[in-house]
Amino acid sequence: MVCQPTTPRRISRLFRAGGFEFPLGRRTYVMGILNVTPDSFSDGGCYLSLEQAVDHAREMLADGADIIDVGGESTRPGYEPVSAEIEMDRVLPVIRKIHRELGCPISIDTYKSDVAEAALLEGACIINDINGLQIDAAMADVAARYRSGIILMHNARIYRGSDSALSPDDDVIDNVKSFLRKSIRIAEQAGVQSENMMVDPGIGFGETVAESLAMIDRLDELREFGLPVLLGPSRKRFIGRVLGQTATNRLIGTCAVVAMGIARGVDFVRVHDTKEVAETVLMADAIERSGGNGRWRTS
Repeated sequence: MVCQPTTPRRISRLFRAGGFEFPLGRRTYVMGILNVTPDSFSDGGCYLSLEQAVDHAREMLADGADIIDVGGESTRPGYEPVSAEIEMDRVLPVIRKIHRELGCPISIDTYKSDVAEAALLEGACIINDINGLQIDAAMADVAARYRSGIILMHNARIYRGSDSALSPDDDVIDNVKSFLRKSIRIAEQAGVQSENMMVDPGIGFGETVAESLAMIDRLDELREFGLPVLLGPSRKRFIGRVLGQTATNRLIGTCAVVAMGIARGVDFVRVHDTKEVAETVLMADAIERSGGNGRWRTS
């Protein structure tokens, strides 16, 4: 009796962002969160100085991060929007210094096209748009013009309580897929190439706890787009509701969600706790890729 792996579920391909390439299907990539904000839900005010921010980026890279995701405006529930000028004042010096000193892939977490363009000019190579190109019409053009990577995130806050055709009563994954199809069309119409696109189900952006859990359970359905999938569960409220923990005590829950996401086909994870999550990713990848979903058959 010989154990043989089944055919791997993932197909090797590339995600391209500026001058960086990420071969897919080999391992899961870790995106480290760097919030240079005073009011983010779990780390607001921690990295306000330029040196604090760059030192934290350096630490995350040493701990296993592949990408640094820089954000200058909190998008927690009930957040107070800031102007593009304030956002740029916060993020551009940080991006410039990380790019010059660390040379790593940098993502700009913004939904404003002028902030995104300024960040790309300073060294960022990925735009992380929580609105999936559906609010700022110029964002897709910026991504196409600079050939940056673009993360198309589903955001239920956009259509819940609005007159959108998407209904809160519809199946949660059907809502996600309908939203992302529209985002992909917008990107394609602007000239963004498929190799530069990534989708994100937007865990915790307008869903109930039950819906967030259902989204995680059915993440593999997003593979129908043929694009890499990003999962960003880090310290989210639904984890706190399940575990009864505050934002700074949700590491174990985050690691559990990351492992489940990898089993369901995600390619990138966006997290605060890079060291612990990088170890979780390494173990989950070892199981997942040992034999196509970690399942073995006898012959």
